[in-house]
Amino acid sequence: MQEFTKFPTKTGRRSLSRSISQSSTDSYSSAASYTDSSDDEVSPREKQQTNSKGSSNFCVKNIKQAEFGRREIEIAEQDMSALISLRKRAQGEKPLAGAKIVGCTHITAQTAVSGCLFGQERALPNAADAKDACCCLLLGVAVFAWKGESEDDFWWCIDRCVNVDGWQANMILDDGGDLTHWVYKKYPNVFKKIRGIVEESVTGVHRLYQLSKAGKLCVPAMNVNDSVTKQKFDNLYCCRESILDGLKRTTDVMFGGKQVVVCGYGEVGKGCCAALKALGAIVYVTEIDPICALQACMDGFRVVKLSEVIRQVDVVITCTGNKNVVTREHLDRMKNSCIVCNMGHSNTEIDVTSLRTPELTWERVRSQVDHVIWPDGKRVVLLAEGRLLNLSCSTVPTFVLSITATTQALALIELYNAPEGRYKQDVYLLPKKMDEYVASLHLPSFDAHLTELTDDQAKYLGLNKNGPFKPNYYRSVSAGAGSRCLLTQWAPLGTSPGTGTVAAPRSCVPKHPRPQSPLPSLLDTDGPYP
Repeated sequence: MQEFTKFPTKTGRRSLSRSISQSSTDSYSSAASYTDSSDDEVSPREKQQTNSKGSSNFCVKNIKQAEFGRREIEIAEQDMSALISLRKRAQGEKPLAGAKIVGCTHITAQTAVSGCLFGQERALPNAADAKDACCCLLLGVAVFAWKGESEDDFWWCIDRCVNVDGWQANMILDDGGDLTHWVYKKYPNVFKKIRGIVEESVTGVHRLYQLSKAGKLCVPAMNVNDSVTKQKFDNLYCCRESILDGLKRTTDVMFGGKQVVVCGYGEVGKGCCAALKALGAIVYVTEIDPICALQACMDGFRVVKLSEVIRQVDVVITCTGNKNVVTREHLDRMKNSCIVCNMGHSNTEIDVTSLRTPELTWERVRSQVDHVIWPDGKRVVLLAEGRLLNLSCSTVPTFVLSITATTQALALIELYNAPEGRYKQDVYLLPKKMDEYVASLHLPSFDAHLTELTDDQAKYLGLNKNGPFKPNYYRSVSAGAGSRCLLTQWAPLGTSPGTGTVAAPRSCVPKHPRPQSPLPSLLDTDGPYP
């Protein structure tokens, strides 16, 4: 893991399809990819564009794609009923009124659906598609992003979002830590005045913990990545579907009988393995964690070292978030036509840099698919140049993005409305009550009906009838070092699981408990116990 204090390099930081280079250029995920000005060689930075309101406070590839963006928003809203419900509630209570949020996240139509939750102004660098950036522009968001950004464009976009005359951000919404890094290093005075940071990625969370450990984190931060709703749905269930979508769109390969090695058996790896096994593939797993390795064994997968199977496998998939998982040595030993791709967070898992040498020939055979040809004629099929397969080559289910966006919104609301002193200069986990509320908002989509505990059952278990139902330390994966156990009294209005009080998890019960009472609004929450 790179040090937070070091300037991220192109090969040393994560790169989602929404960020740099050709991350989702000509992506199959959008019809607009075939209709926009992707062949236009003029940099958006050199264009003079104005929206319908006469504003030029944005930088996108083609403002004319706004109508496509509006249609995308309407489509996305059909499968984001929970976020729509939260948005309607927020429009009345305005829990983020006065918030000035600068964010660096994947810009899609789904992002635009959540726009009304995020205060009056927000700047978002990086988009996967021209029409995606226009989606956010439709909601009055200052967007600096376009498909196919260069490294220099990426940092220019971030700087334009932060360095604005007459406007200063007081909240950060980040995915990967790049924005937080830029503000921390380039604008320390702005960083000190930030009221809170919400981070949703493994890489970004690790960077925050590094700052906290070094005593340099001067603002509270919320670790959304380790929330159960994020881990299970964005990682496990989402990747279980999107891995096949990305592979099928780019390779047209039948996976029955194919030998596949999945590097990493965390939530992403579990989802990938389950999907491939269901198609009849022979799946191997590599792992460093004995617990995850044992889980893979119990699920019927053979745990091996990559070097043991690299000569025989047909597909290599990385899901670790680490770097140099697949090295040049591995690539040299692969069989002809072996498919190599990444489903982890960072673009550093596959050592793509080592392939850019004179003796190897690169041949672009279709969008996001390169054949790397060795002198003896062997070809390795590299997908998305080592970036995220699902975001670069396919789509992410709208329903999953609704869960993620709702989780982010509640974390922003909590940090922004928390009274001074509730959160110290540290990294916090999302309160369990909020995790459960996010899940409850999405249950009506399945016509699901929760069973209610009787008074006797609740007393037997030592729980409050209305939750939380799991202790705050409960996570689908282990929380990072330095995480705090939080308890926030936060109850939804008029929706399951109801407006009851919140009982302290048994692991966090204070010596002198505070009196509990129902909470009337999004703005009224009770912070962590001492």
